[in-house]
Amino acid sequence: MNILAPVITVDGPSGVGKGTLCRWLANRLGFHWLDSGALYRLTALAALRRNLALENEAGVTAVAAGLAAEFVTETGGAARILLDGAEVGPELRTETCGAAASRVAALPMVRAALLQRQRDFWRLPGLVADGRDMGTVVFPDAGLKLFLTASAEERARRRHKQLSEQGVNASLKDLADEIAERDARDRQRAAAPLRPAVGAEVLDTTHWSIVEVCERALALAIARLGLPGNC
Repeated sequence: MNILAPVITVDGPSGVGKGTLCRWLANRLGFHWLDSGALYRLTALAALRRNLALENEAGVTAVAAGLAAEFVTETGGAARILLDGAEVGPELRTETCGAAASRVAALPMVRAALLQRQRDFWRLPGLVADGRDMGTVVFPDAGLKLFLTASAEERARRRHKQLSEQGVNASLKDLADEIAERDARDRQRAAAPLRPAVGAEVLDTTHWSIVEVCERALALAIARLGLPGNC
């Protein structure tokens, strides 16, 4: 770890805008970006491809420990996620993969296997870390901890809109039920349950635009980390 590199953690459930905020902050500040959720989705996808039962903790942990994953940033800021050398970004964003990732993330041995891999992203000039336990477990000494939240109904509406724009038909009620089920599982798991870190700023994005969320987060980063006001 590099104690000279500032860290901003952004935790919260799915559908609250964490990814958009983290990519925007990292680009604005020139920081590195960690999408910890992608590591769990990659682990789940790799386990499914090996026909492993997601409850097989030892088997899934072995997959996590040997995960051949790579994050590639293209010119202009576009990002690609590779598994075993092949791009899997679209597959990672499916509801099936998201639900599987939530299940494997509840396994303590899997979380332990991925912990150091996440911490390896911490380097100069700084890091923006996106996840569910970034401020509570992975980077507990982060200079700025954010916790984003929004109502399940609003998050389902956002996801429904996103899927519709991709030409995917989905039931708004089913999406809301899946989100509520995933939230309950994430909050109740024994390993790193979903909750705001001590000292975290809780931002409810239900009625905020992404521009408003980004501006608020940037103001907090400038104030807490002592960054130049013209960032």
